[in-house]
Amino acid sequence: MTGKLIKGIAGFYYIYAEGRIYECKARGKFRIKGQTPMVGDMVEVSEDTLSTASDPSMLAGTVDSILPRLNEYDRPPIANVEVCIIVAAAKDPEPLTYVIDRMAVSAELKNSEIVICINKEDLASPEDVAAIYEEIYPVFCVSAKTGEGLSELKEAIKGKQAALAGPSGVGKSSLTNALLGKNAEVGEISKKTLRGKNTTRHSELFIAEDVFLFDTPGFTSFETPELDETQLALYFPEFEKYLGKCRFDNCMHLNEPECAVKDAVREGKIQKSRYESYRTMFKELKDRKKY
Repeated sequence: MTGKLIKGIAGFYYIYAEGRIYECKARGKFRIKGQTPMVGDMVEVSEDTLSTASDPSMLAGTVDSILPRLNEYDRPPIANVEVCIIVAAAKDPEPLTYVIDRMAVSAELKNSEIVICINKEDLASPEDVAAIYEEIYPVFCVSAKTGEGLSELKEAIKGKQAALAGPSGVGKSSLTNALLGKNAEVGEISKKTLRGKNTTRHSELFIAEDVFLFDTPGFTSFETPELDETQLALYFPEFEKYLGKCRFDNCMHLNEPECAVKDAVREGKIQKSRYESYRTMFKELKDRKKY
């Protein structure tokens, strides 16, 4: 049968399949091949009728194979992130557009859909930040505290595996709780049986009302992606219509004359903060080659 890997800990993998949770060991062939099942994987699992799970609410099983992945992230180690929800706060802490932009490039590289979520709209107006992104990505202004905007965000990620990413303090944990509500049955079972004795937090996939949400401690930022700086412009979606229209075929959109991208920035067709993020990221990527 096919199921979702919702948690892995101490060599056991917990698979949600056909309305049940299976406590599984992985077949030895994964170790031989150097493969490791990841939270978020779709896997083929078989019931092990000769063994007993550690919790009577679960069944024992074996992970037989890992289905092809859409993507995989290293920090944290999760797979099949269909939607990356990049979270910023309207206030406390102040939103940093460069952090948002860097995360967006990383998610673009992973072929994840991108949603911008501006939390804490009960504290300050999110309109200035929202205006930067609303023509590039879906933007949701919400308050985990009051519930404002959460139903629209939940509808946008319905049926897809989604991960919240953002700096510390923006309210990712509060959003996770608010989006899952009291109906996270799989999460409750998993939390009850797998937490408490260990202080280390592990990535986990919660399921509630057709919402599949990763709980990913430490998912505060992405590393600068392993990307050649000459390809960076391809991961800024609003640049696309101007690429190939510059005077020089190899234009990097920095100091070259007659650059269509820079013209678009001057004309207000590309947000200045986005362009400045591009320049900063370009320099980071180029400098990294020196070391």
